[in-house]
Amino acid sequence: MSHENLLDGPAPTLLPADGPDAGARAALRHGSTLREAAAAEPASSLVWALLAEHALGDDGDPVAAYAFARTGYHRGLDALRRAGWRGRGPIPADHEPNQGFLRALLALAEAAEAIGEGDEAERCAQFLTDSGTSAVEVADLR
Repeated sequence: MSHENLLDGPAPTLLPADGPDAGARAALRHGSTLREAAAAEPASSLVWALLAEHALGDDGDPVAAYAFARTGYHRGLDALRRAGWRGRGPIPADHEPNQGFLRALLALAEAAEAIGEGDEAERCAQFLTDSGTSAVEVADLR
């Protein structure tokens, strides 16, 4: 029987390679729009993160970005819990299946800041740090 080493903290959580983000990536590679990919893979954090990033940038619509990012964030929390995450521990950004969740979390921080919800933006930034990454590292994934 294996036990968690409490001195080292929890093991990193790695989302499965064949999760919903893989389906969204495939749909986008085959020419689907972001909205089509979201409809085809609504459990994908990545596609919601991409929609949020687009709304923050090109569309200039932080309210839509907030809604998209919050959806991706919650879809990612569901996936993390299914993968064994218990509310703490590393979520490595270099593991591609984790990137959709982390990008949704960063987009949520940015959208929250843009609509004046500073406390939420700070919580999201702290969540990134607590996950063993940073806003800069996640932004570099874009």
